[in-house]
Amino acid sequence: MSAPLDTGSEPAEPTTRSVTATALGSWPGTDPVEAALITLGELGDPHLPYLVQLPDRGIGSDAVGRTAAVLIELPVDVQPFGWRLVDRPGADQRRAVSALSTDINVLADVVGAEEQPGHELKIQLCGPWTMAASLYTHYGERALLDVGARREITESLAAGIAEHLARVRSAVPGAQLTLQLDEPEIARVLAGTIPTASGYRTLRSIAAPEVSQGWELVFAAAKAAGAGQVVLALPGADAPIGAAFTAGADGVALALGALAAGDWEQLAGAVENGKQVWAGVIASADHAAELPQVSRLVERVMRPWRGVGLPARQLSALRLTPAAGLAGHTPSSARAVLTRLTDAARALNDVRTE
Repeated sequence: MSAPLDTGSEPAEPTTRSVTATALGSWPGTDPVEAALITLGELGDPHLPYLVQLPDRGIGSDAVGRTAAVLIELPVDVQPFGWRLVDRPGADQRRAVSALSTDINVLADVVGAEEQPGHELKIQLCGPWTMAASLYTHYGERALLDVGARREITESLAAGIAEHLARVRSAVPGAQLTLQLDEPEIARVLAGTIPTASGYRTLRSIAAPEVSQGWELVFAAAKAAGAGQVVLALPGADAPIGAAFTAGADGVALALGALAAGDWEQLAGAVENGKQVWAGVIASADHAAELPQVSRLVERVMRPWRGVGLPARQLSALRLTPAAGLAGHTPSSARAVLTRLTDAARALNDVRTE
């Protein structure tokens, strides 16, 4: 096994003491009450329930719109090419803010009705580099092109996350909050393969030090606002795993099927330093009638885990997730995915304690 990865912090015991499960955010349908009831019911202690995102509701409930709803002093609207930074808030932003408020209020009601509410809760937003790649300036180009716009988005997101955490904490008193930041565009940002608005060329790559500085700012704001953990959800191919940990992430979320041997070597070093791995073990195409058996999911984890020399006792660093959001499922199929994940987590705990 390779030498332990420099994760930017001293080794520590992982917060998760057993293998647990969660999901990555999006949920099918348009009913926030149904979504909250299912996810809280399926992901009760010791697992990690979350504030759901319902993209089927349309504008403002997509991942970028949800994140734009928490930005401070950076109003947006929707154009045919996507979300655009504007001078003053309009109907699109009000819709995004309203959807988020509804979801938080519903979560508070559902948790408040539980006899024994859980102790942990996750919220998820897009990270600063995916937002810079997804938002457009007033002249119609991606904000990623403009160094000033990149900086403003990062600072606005950091401030907005702090307010968002405070609001969720007020709605669900006593819950320990985990922040999941989604960076599906980060590999393309670093490689310089994001297309311009015209599509005829690509934007210049962003230097790794600037990427790390942006993450560090957002992580620090989240931790100062009370986030117990910050986890980066990264694309499988060319994911900057080492950079994520060096910037201060407590864990990374990755689809297992996309990982190469070198990725597992980096993850092994991170686990040895007390970091978490959120393992996407159920592919997006796996619906209820085709879900892998628990034994297969255990094999998907244990084969590479043992391959890099990690002992079974360190499976406590693991959370199981789908490889992507669940919005493409039906509610019943999405529920089945959560059930299969919690069953697999239980089986892996048996392996851990053998």
